[in-house]
Amino acid sequence: MKKIITLMAVALLTTTLQAVEIDLSGSVVSDNQKMMTSRYMGFVKKMAVSEGDIVKKGQLLYEIDSKDIESAERQVELAISQARLALQMNENQYNNVLLNLARHKRLYAKKMVSKYELETLELAAKNLRDMVKISKEQVKQALAKKEEVLNQYKYLRITAPNDGVIVAKKLNEGEMAIPGMPAVILTDLSHLKILAAVAETDLPYINLGKKVEVEIPSLALKTTGKISSIIPSSNPMTHKFKIKIEFDHKGKSVYPGMYAKIIIR
Repeated sequence: MKKIITLMAVALLTTTLQAVEIDLSGSVVSDNQKMMTSRYMGFVKKMAVSEGDIVKKGQLLYEIDSKDIESAERQVELAISQARLALQMNENQYNNVLLNLARHKRLYAKKMVSKYELETLELAAKNLRDMVKISKEQVKQALAKKEEVLNQYKYLRITAPNDGVIVAKKLNEGEMAIPGMPAVILTDLSHLKILAAVAETDLPYINLGKKVEVEIPSLALKTTGKISSIIPSSNPMTHKFKIKIEFDHKGKSVYPGMYAKIIIR
């Protein structure tokens, strides 16, 4: 008798679980939204986009004025010229000392110059050899600095990393771009999902990969989706958890922010 009652309870619970229907409201979001910032500080020379513009990968978004980098380039060009001049002077002096040293070695063999004079030239040759080595390294460092400065030019032109739509523009031409401060927000329309909140008591019916029904009323779109993410952090005020749902937009022009209905059976 106890076994029968247990089986009936399990059957009743199973039937109850199967009959549950959860209706949720959500909104369309992009799973690939980027806040575009500049690496260097400078005035915005050109703002090439406006809010609502659809852009392609590689398209110019905005450009930073290059006056500071141009000034740094002139300074590094001067440093390269100075380093090369110093190298040339040291090489010339080194070659002259080597000629004198060779001549003094011949004279010393004939007892025509003192050992002190010979050793003085040998020391001078060693010092100048070191100076030539140092000068070559200075030229190398100056050229590397120039390459570093020239490399900064490509960071003055901020381009779209992927196709998308401009959902926010924080700067205008003539305003100061600051590293880390978003200038343009780009939303990828090819990675759209639906974000919804689920009550804590409904979590037993929520599973990754679970098929759901989706409707976007403004587009008269009814489609299917599946739960792709369950975010394990609830709102302490509402005790609700967030879930993300992948869905088939069936070729419709769906945009972030659109209202959506979700039915989980």
